[in-house]
Amino acid sequence: MIKKIIEGCRKRQRESQKELYKMYYAYGMSITLRYADSREQAAEVLNDAFMKVFTNIEKYDPDRPFKPWLRQIIVNTAINQYHKNQNKLQKTDLESINHKPARKQEVLSGMSYDEIIEMVQQLTPAYRTVFNLYVIEGFKHKEIAEMLDIAVGTSKSNLAKAKKNLQSIVEKNFI
Repeated sequence: MIKKIIEGCRKRQRESQKELYKMYYAYGMSITLRYADSREQAAEVLNDAFMKVFTNIEKYDPDRPFKPWLRQIIVNTAINQYHKNQNKLQKTDLESINHKPARKQEVLSGMSYDEIIEMVQQLTPAYRTVFNLYVIEGFKHKEIAEMLDIAVGTSKSNLAKAKKNLQSIVEKNFI
């Protein structure tokens, strides 16, 4: 089924492109939501990613799984969006929130996926991007530094601050 759809996409068939988009929309949104400020921005990044998929489908090796190839394009598109918006950053100061000891396990087990995504979206774009690349995507700090054109130390610092800010957000909202 997927091979037939991809073959149709290679022939620039709109119906095949539509099918591929519908098949992987939810999967793509689950990735872009972690990088974006809002659902609208996530949808924009995802649409840009699918445009890249459709224009570069010839580069896809049909002997390999499609999902990891798609995931890489989506993540790279989110990083490109980060670079594009880097000059327009709006910083949220979460450092001043009072810290209370949390009952972490109870709080985390009672949270929905949407609530977690909403909290990750509250991070600054720099913190959110490093957090996603390191924690979710599994990249090393050296790789993240190269992707984002920052120092390795900055990557480590942004991750530590992201974790601290997420803890503050959890405590503020659930404790």
